[in-house]
Amino acid sequence: MPNAEKAATLKKIQKDFANADAVWVVDYRGLSVKQSERLRTAVRAQDASLKIYKNSFTEIALRELGLPEMGDILEGPSAFIFANGDPVSSAKVLKAFAKENDKLQIKGGLLSKELVTADQVKAIADLPSREDLIA
Repeated sequence: MPNAEKAATLKKIQKDFANADAVWVVDYRGLSVKQSERLRTAVRAQDASLKIYKNSFTEIALRELGLPEMGDILEGPSAFIFANGDPVSSAKVLKAFAKENDKLQIKGGLLSKELVTADQVKAIADLPSREDLIA
């Protein structure tokens, strides 16, 4: 039986996945603390948040929420960007940051509860922003 701390962490992960319009997964190995903070700040400016959870907890949360399994996307260290609102803007930030910092690798994610690959995340980043489309 899981302890209370693990159960609370699992609930928090489930809440983040349930409330996000999109979730991007990146490999952050090799980023300095300063680079990580710049990434967090850039993501936060786009109404998104960057969080790091254990892959095993994430797999359990996805299964319990009925979301697709991420499989290979969750290999190795993973950081999760939970996008609220316009998912294109947070994808743009990730793509631009990855271009500047070759250590950041986009692994894939979820968009509208559907699994997307790294190439699809990059293609989403190339789309015009929601404001541009409305104009």
